[in-house]
Parts: sequence; C-alpha cells; structure tokens
Amino acid sequence: MSVLVYTENWDGKFKKLTFELISYAHALAGMMNTSVTALSIGKTDEEELKQLARYGAQKIISAENELLSSLDNQAYTGVIAGIAQSENAEVIILSNNNAGKALAPRLAVRLKAGVGPGVSRLPLNLSPFTVYRRAYSGNAFAHLVIRSDVKIITLAQNSFELTEVNATAAIERVNVAVDPSSVKTTVKEVKKQSGKVLLTDADIVVSGGRGMKSPDNWGPLTELAEALGGATACSRPVSDEGWRPHEEHTGQTGKIIAPNLYIAVGISGATQHLAGISASKYIVAINSDKDAPIFEAAQYGIVGDAMKILPQLVTAVREIKK
Repeated sequence: MSVLVYTENWDGKFKKLTFELISYAHALAGMMNTSVTALSIGKTDEEELKQLARYGAQKIISAENELLSSLDNQAYTGVIAGIAQSENAEVIILSNNNAGKALAPRLAVRLKAGVGPGVSRLPLNLSPFTVYRRAYSGNAFAHLVIRSDVKIITLAQNSFELTEVNATAAIERVNVAVDPSSVKTTVKEVKKQSGKVLLTDADIVVSGGRGMKSPDNWGPLTELAEALGGATACSRPVSDEGWRPHEEHTGQTGKIIAPNLYIAVGISGATQHLAGISASKYIVAINSDKDAPIFEAAQYGIVGDAMKILPQLVTAVREIKK
C-alpha cells in the first residue's frame, strides 16, 4: 500500500501547490505507516524532480510520452490509474484546481474509488476514513467518510503548511504506452501573458470593488499590487460595469483563488464573492462601512476611505523594501 500524489508541472516546473501536496501526502503516509510515491507526467528535468524528495516523496515516477505533452483528461486518467494500480496505492492525492477537479471523477470511475473533494486537513480518522472539508461557500464544514478500498482526495490550496524533510528518493523514468485514440485534446496555439503576475498563481492579490467608485481610481490599487509583487482582482459588479477585465473577477461565478494574502478594497463581502476567496490564508479588508460583511471574514480590517489609505500603504511598502 502507498500514497500516490499526482504532481502537476507547468512547462516542466513545479509550483508551491505541488510541494504542498507532497507535504500533505508525507504526513498522511505517516498516519498510515506507508510511503509516498510522486507521479510527474511529461518531461521534467532531474533537478526539478529531486525537489519532490525535499518534501517527503520516497519514490518519484516520471511518466513520459509525446502524446502527454499537454493535459488531456482521458489520457492522463489512464496513466494515473495505471500507476496507481501498479503501486498498489490506497490513497491518490491531487490538487483541488481545474486539473484535479477534472481528473478526480474520471479516476473514481476507473478505480471504483470514493472522492473527498476540497479537503483542507489531514483525515480525522483512518477507520473509517474520514476527511474534513469546507461546505456552503466556507460558512460550514463537513466530515466526509470514504468507505471504498481506494480513496481519492483533492487538497484545497493553502490548506497545509510546507514541511521540508529532505528525504532521498529513487527517480524512475517510465515511457508509458498511450492509445492515440484516447487523446482528444489538441493545442493549436499558446499565448502567454508576460509582465504580469497571473491571478491564479499569485501569492498576494489586491482586489477592488464598487467602493473604488470609479475605474479612474484604480491607480493606487494597481501600484500597491506591483509594490507587493502581487496580482490585481475585482468583484463581479466591477467587471460587469467594465471597470476591469472579466479575467480579474473573483468569486463563485469567477475565479476561485487561495493566495497567502488577499487585500479587499471597497468590497462589501457578499457570499458569492467570499466563496471564491475564503480559502485565502490571510484576508485584509479596507472599507468605509464598519458593518460591511467582509470584516467578518477578514483577519485584519481598516475602516476608512480607500483613496486616502491606499497611497499610504504603497509608500509604506516601498519604504520597507528599500
């Protein structure tokens, strides 16, 4: 028996959420008295793969095939399921991002496994296998019991601390067979955004709402995001009004994000918005209305005029970074 982790890479590079998955898997394997196997799909350099051992992977499998150069749910499901069976994996862990949400149900059908989606803590019990997850847009929690022989978990981002254990791991490169007819996705063109931090990748996000009053007032907010090395975001009413592009809209109907720091400026804190940002590690609210619901979700709050507060924050951040 083992714990198998699918370690998604981006152009052959791993990100923080990958190491978070390995850290979680290592802790879970300790509870189960078993080992951690990390699976990487696609071409990844040796040095990059070795990083997985730093966080607890005891075996690293690099599955390669030209047909796996881009994510295809059906083809990737076949590879992950095959490795899971050969490794006799009892628990399979994926990230609760778009890729994980697409792969988990397919794997569940293939392996006759139960799924624990959006888990944010280690299991409360192993017998029965009981996991903890947020529910109702983060306003409640649920204890989910998985009774199948194989369990699939998607881990919520920023829900588990990185833990370096500096283990050593054997790296096994495998040329997996892929049925060409199973690959349904064809990438015809790739356009990459440069010079700007992607919202879904950002550790720090500065977001604005209707309290900014006008699209002309966005300058200080953008300056704060740049000073912090973060990304900019907005609430749905702002994107609907055309003040900011729709790609910056966070919330239940927009992007679901989990940065380390989320600064909400002039955002009231409607349930739909909180559903998209409630997994943030720290939330800071800036609002002129002391009774705004956002303050209930925030760890830190500033009551006041954002147009006066933002320039002072920008100055303070720049002073600290000198």
